[in-house]
Amino acid sequence: MKIIFATHNQNKVTEISQLIPKKYKILSLNDIGCVKEIEETGSTLEENAKIKADYVRYKYGLDCFSDDSGLEVDALKGAPGVFSARYAGNQKNNDANIKKIWKKLRGQSNPKATFRSIFHIHFNNKTFSFQGKVDGNLIFEKRGLNGFGYDPIFIPNGYNQTFAELGDVIKNKISHRALATVQFLKLLERG
Repeated sequence: MKIIFATHNQNKVTEISQLIPKKYKILSLNDIGCVKEIEETGSTLEENAKIKADYVRYKYGLDCFSDDSGLEVDALKGAPGVFSARYAGNQKNNDANIKKIWKKLRGQSNPKATFRSIFHIHFNNKTFSFQGKVDGNLIFEKRGLNGFGYDPIFIPNGYNQTFAELGDVIKNKISHRALATVQFLKLLERG
């Protein structure tokens, strides 16, 4: 079964593909010939996830799902949140985003943060939404070579390593996207 993931982000496609059984094949927007960057004009993760899934459903008539994820830092009143990928500007530069977080958090020690992922799904002429979230703390050095985005500075509760250090096997069991994917898989299995 082929599933359309309303994203151009190959890192997300790879991560979801690792989380689901091989009988499902994840296709990105590129795979269906959609080169348009779907504008994320929502003010919440929920709104942006819906915008992306709705675009694919109504433009292409395909069942699909989308994800909008963000890092929400307590000391920054939930920022960067919906602006996580573009926190330091529209170029979506991970290093610049991390440096901006550090600058804003100067003077904080181990600030609390939450990674949240919202899935919006069009499946069998119905819509669904699922959330996955993981709490943790940020650190002021980059550690680890795996993952992407803020993974090198986020340590999930109950662990001493960053997402980037934990590696795919552990991250794919505990991450915000993994937890949302578990709910999504239950929906697919029910048909």
